[in-house]
Amino acid sequence: MILTVTLNTALDLTYRVPALVPHRSHRVSEVRERPGGKGINVARVLSSLGHESVVTGFAGGPTGAVLRELLAPLGPRDALVPIAGTTRRTLAVVDDASGDTTQLNEPGPTVTPEEWAAFLGTYGSLLREGAEAVALCGSLPPGVQVGGYAELVRRARAAAVPVLLDTSGEPLRRAIAARPDLVKPNAEELAQLTGSREPVRAAHDARRRGAHAVVASLGPEGLLAVTAEGVWQAVPPEPVRGNPTGAGDSAVAGLLSGLVERLPWPRRLARAVALSAATVAAPAAGEYDRGLYEELLPRIAVTERPAAA
Repeated sequence: MILTVTLNTALDLTYRVPALVPHRSHRVSEVRERPGGKGINVARVLSSLGHESVVTGFAGGPTGAVLRELLAPLGPRDALVPIAGTTRRTLAVVDDASGDTTQLNEPGPTVTPEEWAAFLGTYGSLLREGAEAVALCGSLPPGVQVGGYAELVRRARAAAVPVLLDTSGEPLRRAIAARPDLVKPNAEELAQLTGSREPVRAAHDARRRGAHAVVASLGPEGLLAVTAEGVWQAVPPEPVRGNPTGAGDSAVAGLLSGLVERLPWPRRLARAVALSAATVAAPAAGEYDRGLYEELLPRIAVTERPAAA
């Protein structure tokens, strides 16, 4: 079982319009509604890859009820903790003319100390239940202390469960010192953490700060992995147009599934890049184009790079 944590879940709405023009009214050609938040997207992709996945975090109010109802038939097991506040919504507007996406994200509900304590109890039980790996994904909701992820990393490590961290800013800075097995920032998040915009140097710096391995998303240039075993870069054969929302989450699912299957790093990276590209081509976050994934997977170029910082 792979456990994913989404403390700031969301109900994802995707609108498609023929062309997005500022200051104009638009007729929406298609509306999609999906349970969202980074860890939920990860769990959905894991389930489609044949892995048992469990989602935990928070859900509350009418929006949270809709999220849980939509999640039920999708594969992941629901271990979300109820809260008094109302789960947020996100809105992605896809411009069919350009292929670009505009994202609007509501703030999350405030989590009380009692709700955080209830979550910690659920999290500990799931770790002891036999989790093979855990992913800590996304932003922290109001009310959760900035060191919240650091606490979750320490608890996973105490339970001998490998932990992947996918967050940013100060929560990333605090949690990396707790020594997660893997962090997956994008290039900007990695630069903010380390002060360096040279990805290999920055990833080595992140490892010195506590991460055992770093996999950085480099946009069209794919993924860069800096690990104790070596340094690799995996690149898709050509750009894919579409909605990039959730592409990084699919990459996380690829990395986690490769970890529990004990795949070598090049194969993990190839799977992650192929899933990420196939997600861009899919109509909504948490989905991927399986045919495109299978077509891309053997065509991902994985190159070993010099290990020096």
